[in-house]
Amino acid sequence: MKACPKYLKNYRYMKITKLVILFNYQKIVLGLIVSVLLFVLSFWINSGSAVLLLRILSGLIILNIIASLAASYVLYDQSDLYELKNLKGVVDFKKIENAILVHASFDPLSKGLEEKYPNLNLTVCDIFGNRHEHEKGIETSKKVFPPNPKEIKIVPSQLPFEDQSQDVILAITALHEILDHEQRVLFFKEAKRVLKNDGLIIVSEQFRDVTNFIFFNIGAFHFLSQKQWKKAISSAGLSVISNQKITPFATMLIMEK
Repeated sequence: MKACPKYLKNYRYMKITKLVILFNYQKIVLGLIVSVLLFVLSFWINSGSAVLLLRILSGLIILNIIASLAASYVLYDQSDLYELKNLKGVVDFKKIENAILVHASFDPLSKGLEEKYPNLNLTVCDIFGNRHEHEKGIETSKKVFPPNPKEIKIVPSQLPFEDQSQDVILAITALHEILDHEQRVLFFKEAKRVLKNDGLIIVSEQFRDVTNFIFFNIGAFHFLSQKQWKKAISSAGLSVISNQKITPFATMLIMEK
């Protein structure tokens, strides 16, 4: 069996799904409590139809918890999301000079990129003021994936880079943290400004779509619809040259000027 690179092994064994559980444990515990209460309540009701309804609801809550965790495992620990194999033939990190990696207080990727491509001038950018900054689990996640020592904070509407200075701008499950549409447009305009004429912007995101609603329930509202992404991208004067599914839950958009 062919050995995996060291940084890929780290992803396999660190199990990002455990961090997903950590971030959502209160919701998971609440769901389990409600499910148990509904099931117990069903024994105190005489109506057969009501009993069936309560037990179905109880089962659906458990099923939804299991489904969302299974989907998270497939997305984060078993997919190409953080391995970037989909970019083979699209981007050669051995040949490019400058790249930007944008994240939202969670960076499982930059260390691996720097280890695999030591000659790559990678600037790691954390979106200032994103929703994850003050979550209770963020300190634990930073112990698992320590912040890059060269990381900088950025305001999405003002990227601190020179015009046409970057070969690649990479954002993995981060840009949905730019909550305002106009701010998203400004980010993409700034990305276009700092991108070289033959450069690429690569964005991987979950969409607010049927599949994510089925597996993540109201958690799908955390994301944007494909229509919202396309509107922001086109408003910034960028073109999507590739739209490919990484898993049933996430999509990679590749853009150019």
